[in-house]
Amino acid sequence: MMRKSIVFDKATPEVFYCPLDKPTSFEKMFVRSRPLDKLCEFDGTGLPEDYKSDCYNDVDESEYACKEKKRILMRMKEAEEELAEAEATQMPNTNNSE
Repeated sequence: MMRKSIVFDKATPEVFYCPLDKPTSFEKMFVRSRPLDKLCEFDGTGLPEDYKSDCYNDVDESEYACKEKKRILMRMKEAEEELAEAEATQMPNTNNSE
């Protein structure tokens, strides 16, 4: 459960959520929001000695967190492409050939 405690909500795509304390269950987990660019900030290599952790047990710097970030960014890119495609197909035809 610990490694899967990175939470992403499509309603707030600019942030992810991670636990403040050791989670005992998903229903009672206290989380904090962090900017998405802070997820896997050090590429899963661990934190520098002088750096204060963002999440409990550095869960945001785990191998799983890096995979999650990649998955999240891919989903966001796909959603943006779908939106752009939908907008392009709904553009009114402004070419008047009368």
